[in-house]
Amino acid sequence: MTSTRSIALAVVVTSAIVALAACQGGAPGGSPPPSPPPSATGGRPSSPAVIKILQPAAGATVTGKTLHIVISLEGAQIVAATTTDVRPDQGHVHLYVDNSLVSMNYGLEQDIAVHPGTYVIKAEFVASDHAPFSPRVWSPEVFFTVK
Repeated sequence: MTSTRSIALAVVVTSAIVALAACQGGAPGGSPPPSPPPSATGGRPSSPAVIKILQPAAGATVTGKTLHIVISLEGAQIVAATTTDVRPDQGHVHLYVDNSLVSMNYGLEQDIAVHPGTYVIKAEFVASDHAPFSPRVWSPEVFFTVK
């Protein structure tokens, strides 16, 4: 019975480490980090933020190996520090390509490597602890093609 408990504990610890690494590392091909469980105070705060992808435009065809992304954010500001002192009007931007988290950015512009194909990108404004607001603050999805 002790070995069963040890294995169960190892699985829980490993899962927590993987979840933390996904939130901190932003490795391409990873899944979005899971939403944290509600806290004793009633859950995650909401945010007044509105986030949009300005570039590339929906339906755009682009060329090259690098895509320049421009995002707009209204009603909130990006902060560089990660903290558990969560405010609804402060946070970070997580960028997803084809539903995989590819970056956690502290700005509104960035370049990502691309190759020919059709993609969908979306951005999420998350709290300064990198966890989502409730409800989540997503940009509309933008489909584009790389030739």
